[in-house]
Amino acid sequence: MALEQSFVGRSYPPTDPYEVGREKIREFAEAVGDTNPAYTDPEAAKALGYSDVIAPPTFVFAITFKAAGQVVQDPQLGLDYSRVVHGDQKFAYTRPVRAGDRLTVTSTIEAIKSMAGNDIVDIRGEVHDEAGEHVVTAVTKLVARAAEKG
Repeated sequence: MALEQSFVGRSYPPTDPYEVGREKIREFAEAVGDTNPAYTDPEAAKALGYSDVIAPPTFVFAITFKAAGQVVQDPQLGLDYSRVVHGDQKFAYTRPVRAGDRLTVTSTIEAIKSMAGNDIVDIRGEVHDEAGEHVVTAVTKLVARAAEKG
């Protein structure tokens, strides 16, 4: 069943603030195998002009994907999450995520397409800091695979 096109442009309420911690950044950098000292050493980050350690570029996926859950779980949209695969991910940064940031995410349905029985949903997550300043825009593409025939 194709998803309702009228949902394109629908925004969901901002998430509660997520406080970015040094340890979370370090754990993430280790998990992805990135040894950039700006991710683990406050002095190395300060030498690059940052106030504290910064996060690897894909770190923010954890909070934007969780925020996209508001879209996925919207019963009116009718997305069958049991058939969903992650299709693509893009990030456009205004500035790096820093330890100590308190970030909120506002999710908006950017596009809905149907191709070969598959539903494709693009969700834009606008990430802002506590002062309301834009940090990054994340676009997540989810593909709900068509039901198998037979």
